[in-house]
Amino acid sequence: MAEAASVAVGPDGLARCAWGDGSDDYRIYHDTEWGVPVHGERALYERITLEAFQSGLSWITILRKRPAFRAAFADFDPEVVASYGARDVQRLMQDAGIVRNRRKIDAAITNAQAVLRLRDGGGLDELIWSHRPASHRRPRDFSETPAQTTESVSLAKALKKAGFAHVGPTTMYAAMQACGLVDDHVVGCFRGGA
Repeated sequence: MAEAASVAVGPDGLARCAWGDGSDDYRIYHDTEWGVPVHGERALYERITLEAFQSGLSWITILRKRPAFRAAFADFDPEVVASYGARDVQRLMQDAGIVRNRRKIDAAITNAQAVLRLRDGGGLDELIWSHRPASHRRPRDFSETPAQTTESVSLAKALKKAGFAHVGPTTMYAAMQACGLVDDHVVGCFRGGA
């Protein structure tokens, strides 16, 4: 049955999304962070940035590099990152602790600048949370989890219009899951509905 493959009971006896039982890093992220509502400019900017860097890579890579990302991007302070110039880009391209992808680094800086511009019109928090679906049904198994939704397409378009880069609808759906706009903990997971 597909549902059984989507839920795993860990050594602690808790049933969780199977992906959340794959390693200690995944377990901690799943149990304490994924799907928990995230608010605030800096926290949301961090999640958008990390999701963009994850594109094409495994999430475990990003989780393990997260402390280095925080150091490299000034704890995701958009005011600091928005001021990064060519020297900073070169420094980041040499930083083995992060993913050294020029387009993604440039997008992080571009997006920090866009975050600052949003302050005059309600801010990043308001923009992102205005795309929360009116209703959402938790998946019974992974096959019911979409790669993107009409809301993530709309969010990606709104962010691009606001000057953001590397924020496609699939990346934005992953951000919506991570930031608690949708609850995609599979039915049977102890974190679902929390």
